Amino acid sequence: MGIKAALTQPLYKTVRMRRSCGSDALMLVMMRQNGMAAVFAAAVFAVCMLGRGSAAAEIVVTVDKAKQRMFVVVNGEHRYTWPVSTGLGGTPSGSFRPQILSRNHRSTIFNNAPMPYAIFYSGHYAIHGTTAVAQLGSRASKGCVRLHPSNAAVLFALVQKHGPANTRILIQDSVTRVAQR
Repeated sequence: MGIKAALTQPLYKTVRMRRSCGSDALMLVMMRQNGMAAVFAAAVFAVCMLGRGSAAAEIVVTVDKAKQRMFVVVNGEHRYTWPVSTGLGGTPSGSFRPQILSRNHRSTIFNNAPMPYAIFYSGHYAIHGTTAVAQLGSRASKGCVRLHPSNAAVLFALVQKHGPANTRILIQDSVTRVAQR
């Protein structure tokens, strides 16, 4: 039976499944005794191929330690530039992915200090909100990347919405160009 003929057959069942190539999809599968597996396989393949064009947004967070600035790019579009405070003794440089998100975190290392909207990216290092907003724009932390709490909330929500797997954190000594993909 051809595809055109198969499409005109009545639908007997709706199946909800998790695609291996992305998010949830609602698939209409023609349940027929002859060729049922082939129709199902073709439907899964088609959904996966169509899903590639609508991938989740990619977030690139770039921290410039020399300028004490953070740049946030979503899907190649620059969205935010915020002042930050990085470590007096050093904030690790490199490319990271978020490991743990903690909305109301308290430091177990530094006297139970509040770390709202913490995005942990390398061991105990995190991007988080701070109460020391007057120090933003200069080195002041013990190694984390501090943000104004409202900016930390925006970034936290973006990472939560689009997922840690779609977020890249670049921490550099000096940024000459903001990474966009």
